[in-house]
Amino acid sequence: MPRSERSPLLLAGLLAAAGVAHFANPRPFDALVPRALPGSPRAWTYGSGVAELALAAGIAAPRTRAVAAKAAAAFFVGVFPANVQMAVDWRHRPKPLRTAALARLPLQLPLVLWARSVARNEEGRS
Repeated sequence: MPRSERSPLLLAGLLAAAGVAHFANPRPFDALVPRALPGSPRAWTYGSGVAELALAAGIAAPRTRAVAAKAAAAFFVGVFPANVQMAVDWRHRPKPLRTAALARLPLQLPLVLWARSVARNEEGRS
């Protein structure tokens, strides 16, 4: 399978794994929910898990891939505040944890670009 055909499936797999993780072990995700959001952190954790699973399914299916990949790009932008919250909350933790929290911040950009690339590639096939 050529790389361009594997890319959407890899992105779908990443989203599916993240979605499942939100349900299998929600507590670490609860801690990332910005305190400014209304409602319980667990509701946001489960909601983002559902969103990731739906995006994964949409990207895996060729008919919905382009629109789902665009939605995934928007989702990755939307969850960026959680990564900022994590970096702020972990600023006094041991150095390896602080480093991990800070490293997450720039990793969001490649995810956004990856999702946009999947959408563009799929639109180019139409």
